[in-house]
Amino acid sequence: MPSSKPQGGDPDATGRQIAQDLATRLAKGDRRAIARGISLVEDGTRRGRSLLDLIYRRTGRARRIGITGPPGSGKSTLVHGLAQSLRKAGERVGILAVDPSSPFSGGAILGDRIRMPSATGDEGLFMRSMASRGSLGGVAAATYEASEILEAAGFDWILIETVGVGQSELDVVELADTTILVLVPESGDSVQAMKAGIMEIADIFVVNKYDREGGDRLIRDLEATLDLSGWDRGGWHPPVEKTVAVREEGVGELLDAIGRHGDWLSEDPARHERIRAEKISHRAKVLLNRSLLEKVWSEGAIDEQLAAAIEPMSKRELSPYRWARTVLERLTYNRER
Repeated sequence: MPSSKPQGGDPDATGRQIAQDLATRLAKGDRRAIARGISLVEDGTRRGRSLLDLIYRRTGRARRIGITGPPGSGKSTLVHGLAQSLRKAGERVGILAVDPSSPFSGGAILGDRIRMPSATGDEGLFMRSMASRGSLGGVAAATYEASEILEAAGFDWILIETVGVGQSELDVVELADTTILVLVPESGDSVQAMKAGIMEIADIFVVNKYDREGGDRLIRDLEATLDLSGWDRGGWHPPVEKTVAVREEGVGELLDAIGRHGDWLSEDPARHERIRAEKISHRAKVLLNRSLLEKVWSEGAIDEQLAAAIEPMSKRELSPYRWARTVLERLTYNRER
């Protein structure tokens, strides 16, 4: 019987076959295939891109929930509580925790998998820490692709926990269907938070550890701020939920709020399609920008050109603006030839 493997040592054909095998295993919920697939897309490999292309038709059904907020607000504990509640309801849950990167290895350094021990041994719960690798939005560049792999493997919910670095959390909005902003009594004046810009991203507010001093006051301040600002997104008024995640208090109410937001999204098909189209458009632009950058840096020995330009730039004999423009013009000229 002839082998089904590519013959002749064609690396592209081999890569496509590996991607196809992974896609087949993903459809069966193979956990090793999930881990391997996420690694491929996280590393930006051609096989990873082939895999994403193959599984794209099986995506678009999972609920993506973004959980963001300042460090120490209890996001990981809250994510754990949400996951456990969803699992009790029979839902399959994937968790992507975007951690700060080590400046040396580029790897995630917080180790959320250690902080969520109950993820071990549960076939319906998959947890992955991902390094932000300098991504300004607190969301790793490959997080969306990783969520698509989880979705293709049959997960119903994707919980995305961000690093928690302030205003740069805005990227999570483009990944999530519902964005949750977690605050604690120590977060300070809600009006100042509004001025900082981060509050605009929230579909749902959560005051975690609300039993601490100042918790009730923060809830009142948030609600008053939302009322005074006339906050409204086409009929959706962001609620303020209160939780004590370590005791799983308020988690059920938070899930109810997430459900109401999902109902609001789907009750108007035209609005839902418009929101989806905006997110897809943003996603396509991000992918194109990333592909263009990869293409530019792979052509024309730019690293060598940059190395040669460092000295004149340091001596102020050449501006980095002129250097960048010259490189771009040279690449464009070579391509037109």
